[in-house]
Amino acid sequence: MAQTILHKAETRGHANHGWLNSYHSFSFGSYYNPERMNFGALRVLNDDTVDAGMGFGKHPHDNMEIISIPLEGNLEHEDSMNNVAVIKNGDIQAMSAGTGIYHSEYNQDPNKRVKFLQIWIYPNQRNVEPRYDQLTLNLDDRHNKLQQVLSPNPDDAGVWIHQDAWFNLGKFDAGVSTDYTIHKPGNGVYAFVLSGEVQIDGQAVGTRDALGIWDAEGFTITASTNAEFLLMEVPMSF
Repeated sequence: MAQTILHKAETRGHANHGWLNSYHSFSFGSYYNPERMNFGALRVLNDDTVDAGMGFGKHPHDNMEIISIPLEGNLEHEDSMNNVAVIKNGDIQAMSAGTGIYHSEYNQDPNKRVKFLQIWIYPNQRNVEPRYDQLTLNLDDRHNKLQQVLSPNPDDAGVWIHQDAWFNLGKFDAGVSTDYTIHKPGNGVYAFVLSGEVQIDGQAVGTRDALGIWDAEGFTITASTNAEFLLMEVPMSF
């Protein structure tokens, strides 16, 4: 029997630092909720808005897979592996922090804000060599179908990480449906709606809501309105 949990947008943690407005699906920083620590290997899902000309100074990470998905504007990245890059809407970025990295993220535009999703996933290997991956996606490949943007396999579509995880993005017109099949037994899916409303096996999920599904082989997702969403499949135990 499939298990589900609905996280409404308004139940997320919220921190407004002036230059950074962040909504936390799981405990993060000053937001602590013992019932919202993670969804399986998915540890962090932050919905961030960075003001014009502002950003995150250099800070460390280790033993975490870190994924950034820009939604609006351009974010400049610099790290201790000598990577300097700009990520924008349509891109996806992945870092394996492994034995340790430092990085910074800045919105260099003096007039426009940046919106992006910051996602952390527990790895299936500790102390790996740090690595950086970035890819520009074809936005047409998610129109009324699922576009795989992340997997465990370097030879598969999208970026890859050290975890048995698969991410898909969809931009569906109202009334369009698709079936999703879980890739690996023991995995679950955290479905996050970026805009619009969808039905997942009959459960309504609105803008910035999320539905976690596990103990299932798959599910059907139907766009009730024009909708964009992100499906994050991760191991439920790790």
